[in-house]
Amino acid sequence: MSRTLLGQIEIGRAAPSIGVVWKIAQTLGVPFSALLSTEPRGGTAVTHRATAKRLLSADQRFSSRALFPLGDPHAPEFYELWLAPHSREDAEAHRPGTRENLVVTAGTLELHIGRDVRRLTAGDAIVFTADVDHNYVNVGREDCWFYLVMWYPPPR
Repeated sequence: MSRTLLGQIEIGRAAPSIGVVWKIAQTLGVPFSALLSTEPRGGTAVTHRATAKRLLSADQRFSSRALFPLGDPHAPEFYELWLAPHSREDAEAHRPGTRENLVVTAGTLELHIGRDVRRLTAGDAIVFTADVDHNYVNVGREDCWFYLVMWYPPPR
């Protein structure tokens, strides 16, 4: 990632992909959500679908939308994810002890967790330790929609 790209993102002339935001968060040692926070903490906050920020992958075949205000490093993160037919999204290992809870609502998802592979269809749910590289693969011909709740371990 170049300084030029970072500068363009900082001044609002470039929109980062999910992968770029992830790399920035990893470099800074902060949760992914910390870079997406726009809402104040506390009180009541509504996230309207029409105005919610949706992050797209570079190839625009994967998207992520935060469903609740982000920024509290101790709170779980809740996302709506979409994966186009016959697409794959790779996720690097999260910090040790991070867990993902996932439920598929439409389509078929093949989840690769290290060397373990699980196939999930609408209504299936899984929880796994996400401190290894993992991949989301839509093996079907229709869009795959799923929800993800990510829990980070408390700081030591």
